[in-house]
Amino acid sequence: MMNFLRKRAARPSHGAFAVVTGAGSGIGRSFALELTRRGGTVLCVDINLEAARETVRLIEAMGGRAAAMTCDVGSAEAVKALSEQAEGLLAHPVTLLINNAGVGLGGKFEDVSLDDWQWCMNVNLWGVIHGCHYFVPGFQRAGGGAIINVASAASYTAAPEMSAYNVTKAGVRALSETLYAELKKDNIRVNVLCPTLVPTNIIKNGRIPGRYSGLADHALMNYAMTTSDEVAALTLDRLDRGELYTTPQIDAKLFWLMKRASPNLYADFLGFSYRFLK
Repeated sequence: MMNFLRKRAARPSHGAFAVVTGAGSGIGRSFALELTRRGGTVLCVDINLEAARETVRLIEAMGGRAAAMTCDVGSAEAVKALSEQAEGLLAHPVTLLINNAGVGLGGKFEDVSLDDWQWCMNVNLWGVIHGCHYFVPGFQRAGGGAIINVASAASYTAAPEMSAYNVTKAGVRALSETLYAELKKDNIRVNVLCPTLVPTNIIKNGRIPGRYSGLADHALMNYAMTTSDEVAALTLDRLDRGELYTTPQIDAKLFWLMKRASPNLYADFLGFSYRFLK
């Protein structure tokens, strides 16, 4: 038993008892399937229960074990209920939390309503805060655990006409960086995923102005440099190695390096490019 626990601590993605939010499609579904390949049991959580159940059916077809649950991660009460029911649905205490649920929101700052801001903040930022708030204490009592928070390269690229989305993802990255340091003493690993384009339904399910939504969805589905399956596998590998950041694509790494090397020059370049392109 002790050897089993040591192996899990060394490679938390293997044999995990995992809660994955937004597991009904995209990166969330890919995380759920990859965890199954690694011998895990997965609670597939999504606001769309039928989508979560479809992921469960895919897992069961692989010979894996999974359960489905609906949850609005923007609701503290709903995530609290999730944390209270997860152990029973998994038949084991949770060892890995993946805060993946997210929505897209775009548009010029002056055109984005406060209702849209609230909607985006509730899912993208508060959803992650709620997940960490309710699951971290259980990890601390157990003497360890692991968290993956799905942010975005938007958390540092700060592209124009994505203000609300950028702010929420920057918050997720900052929270993850803080928890990485704060929870080390509790043997809790934290990884934050910051991808650029990955084929998902975030544009279809988001609130993107009509003039951009078709173009953005086309780019997402046809010009992404990697797949959601590849992103999920890489992120879990990084978590196992105890690394904080996962930036899966070369463009994400390039933007990160450019901004760190010269933040003011990067901001000036962004402003000039935006004036020119629009």
